[in-house]
Amino acid sequence: MNYLKFTSYAYILAAVLFGVEAYTQLQGGDNNKAILMALFAVGSLFLFFFRRNYAKKFAERNKKP
Repeated sequence: MNYLKFTSYAYILAAVLFGVEAYTQLQGGDNNKAILMALFAVGSLFLFFFRRNYAKKFAERNKKP
């Protein structure tokens, strides 16, 4: 179960990739795809912080006797 600590960082990687793709699509003139990719990037960042927050809460709960 130790691998679950590292899976949240996959969301950061996805956010970066979606952000780069959004920028590329925006430069290419396809605004609809650029907006969609930007929304995916923001969603990935939200999921990263959400997952990290809950991981901290569960760790604190398991420390208390």
